[in-house]
Amino acid sequence: MSLMDEARQVAAEFEFSAEAVNKGVKEFIKEMDEGLQKVGATMSQIPTYVTAVPNGTEKGLYMAVDLGGTNFRVCSIHLNGDTTFSLTQSKVAIPRELMVAKTAQELFSFLARQIQIFLKTHHEEHYEAGVRRRKTMSATEGYKDEESFYLGFTFSFPVDQLGINSGKLIRWTKGFDIQDAVGKDVCALLQEEIDKLHLPVKVAALVNDTVGTLMARSYTSPGKTGTLLGAIFGTGTNGAYVERLDKVKKMAAMNGSDYDKSTGEMIINTEWGSFDNHLSVLPNTPYDEELDKESVNPGIQMFEKRISGMFLGEILRRAMLSMMNRSHVAFLKDEHSGVNDVHSTTTIDDNSALYKQWGLDTSFLSIVSEDHSPSLRIVRQTLDRDLSINAASFEDAEAVKLLAMAIGKRAARLSAIALGAIVISTGRLNKDSINTSTTAITAGGKSPETKAETSEAVKEEDVIDIGVDGSVVEYYPGFEDYLREALREIPEIGPEGEKRIRIGIAKDGSGVGAALIALVARSAEKSQLHNIPARAHSLG
Repeated sequence: MSLMDEARQVAAEFEFSAEAVNKGVKEFIKEMDEGLQKVGATMSQIPTYVTAVPNGTEKGLYMAVDLGGTNFRVCSIHLNGDTTFSLTQSKVAIPRELMVAKTAQELFSFLARQIQIFLKTHHEEHYEAGVRRRKTMSATEGYKDEESFYLGFTFSFPVDQLGINSGKLIRWTKGFDIQDAVGKDVCALLQEEIDKLHLPVKVAALVNDTVGTLMARSYTSPGKTGTLLGAIFGTGTNGAYVERLDKVKKMAAMNGSDYDKSTGEMIINTEWGSFDNHLSVLPNTPYDEELDKESVNPGIQMFEKRISGMFLGEILRRAMLSMMNRSHVAFLKDEHSGVNDVHSTTTIDDNSALYKQWGLDTSFLSIVSEDHSPSLRIVRQTLDRDLSINAASFEDAEAVKLLAMAIGKRAARLSAIALGAIVISTGRLNKDSINTSTTAITAGGKSPETKAETSEAVKEEDVIDIGVDGSVVEYYPGFEDYLREALREIPEIGPEGEKRIRIGIAKDGSGVGAALIALVARSAEKSQLHNIPARAHSLG
């Protein structure tokens, strides 16, 4: 068997049929419903206590921090009140040792110090005045919250949300494992470290990045069809969507804070990364099995481990190693230079990242998949640069590209299960009328559009709007095309329904979305409407 025949055989292990997609959709809807009925279901379906979305007229200066994976982002967001916003931000990598620290205090004190550095750098006058007041003001007199920055805390891990600014960590994902933090209120942990530094900051809202994406999408696209779903396809994956309150049966048994019931709807944080942990419908190749077995959380987040950026590079690395270890396959090895088109023998450095767990970043898949040069020059250069594989042959490069594309396509088709299931379950395809407007989005805050967003074939009132964010959906070539292909294969959606689904990139969703929820929290706290219009959009 030739090298390419062998590569095609391995790539075929990642095929995910239309039948498999439809089985997945049915199971996803089943797990959604179970999560709405009871606490402790496979899919958590966490109520967020957010019952309305912005309409683009909100104003003010707010802060947001985003712990979404391997980076920590600090932002200040000025909402202009005309669907636009300006954003100042800084980003720092989370040191690996803090992702697995012994105590929660180690991580959260690091986060608070980054907030302090940001304030000193970008809001020095406000920072110095605030610190001065906090240090000199007596404890009995207290500190006026009006003088604080209200902060939205985007925390992209499973939490038991008890109110708009309170939530206990259920478990870590994405490589984090700090057992001391499990069961604790993450807002309180951050506020405690902020207070130690006397910072003029109040943690006002706890936000999952998917909820933030949904809120940001609604702010920058006001007057149009209400956004149904915010989805993240990046380091991790998750979705938050609009659900009818009467379907959230478990709310009656929960001891959360009061919330507005007048809209009859609430944003639900699905935590869909844990979908089908029991593997009844998800594919399970030997590479998936090995990855899961050697991960920090074996047996859970099985959906996420097949579609998110944290894991796709590792799946490819394991598939490549498997092919290399087959003695009858001449993959990344030559008997002599005459069989290599560059007339040199392929060599792999002993310290190559190919031999190291997590050694292959998912960006490698994007680079490789979009190389259309005749000699696959970029693939070969990337193998050399990232994996220290020198003089890879054309056939080697071709095989690597084939595997990368197969893994990426499977991830996109699996992602369609989640989007399709939510579109079907919420009944949006059957809605006869949706409150819409043709008002144009002003340039400053408009989200980048996909080609489907500008389609004139679908009436505005028939559009089902979805906001997405994350490196995989944004940068992996063909991801949305593969996803849409799978949506068309779902009978309840089909080609006509797929055309109605508008998918738009919601840039800075976790930042501006968190700021918007902090604004809502502040207004509720003051029991008056400052910059919020008399009636925000209902979620529908």
